[in-house]
Amino acid sequence: MEFLPLGVEPADARLVLHEVGYLPHRPHWNYPNVFSPFWRLYYDLRPGHRVVFKHTEVALGPDRIVLIPDHQLFDAVGTQARPKFWLHFGYAHHLMPDHAVPIELRPTPTELRLMQDVIKLLRPPRHTQSERRVYHCGLALLHLVLSRPEIRWQSEPPGKLAEAVGYIEQHYAAPIYTAELARLVNMSETLFRRKFRHFHSVSCAQFIAQTRVRHAAHLLAETPLSSGEIAERCGLTNAAYFSRVFKKITGRPPIQFRHQVRLG
Repeated sequence: MEFLPLGVEPADARLVLHEVGYLPHRPHWNYPNVFSPFWRLYYDLRPGHRVVFKHTEVALGPDRIVLIPDHQLFDAVGTQARPKFWLHFGYAHHLMPDHAVPIELRPTPTELRLMQDVIKLLRPPRHTQSERRVYHCGLALLHLVLSRPEIRWQSEPPGKLAEAVGYIEQHYAAPIYTAELARLVNMSETLFRRKFRHFHSVSCAQFIAQTRVRHAAHLLAETPLSSGEIAERCGLTNAAYFSRVFKKITGRPPIQFRHQVRLG
């Protein structure tokens, strides 16, 4: 069940629910180089599938909730059908730079009840109020999970950095330069670069590229626009440059991403 699409968020939103899903028999789950432009929550009701990152892998199953932050590359691995519950969402806060990813949490009784409630609502036949109830139960589950003491969040960035991020979100289709952003928030460029990396764990230039790719991923998945048209709309110069940047961040070219999203 889909709600707010990727890249479309209400003003001042800190937690945005994009999708809630459940499949009682999710078939083979072998997807290499999955790029996550949004956060993911996975909970499998039976073991058998796993997520594989560059330096670690984590098994999915009924004894753990697995959280994967946005802008991550991983392989989804599984050869047999398994019952799978998931949430896709956006979150404005950032993990501490040394936080382990993915995040594994043992589900609490309350979280398990909420997931079971949502699963029942997603099963046919659906009632007229199902979508609203799924949306609010999904948000309630996320609020519980994201407030767990095991997760270490960075403190709120200074207002000036938040202003810079807001500018990037509004003007990602146009050329943006770090020096320009530093002037906007009345910082020296050196100080701005250092503070930005401290709070966002990536350089300002990388953050701008990730933002553009996030919006481009939404257009690839939801529209028939060509690569050239998407590049123009997302500030990525031309189709060739768009393809290079998209592959560098996601691990696959735009055409492959579009094909796999539509299959998946």
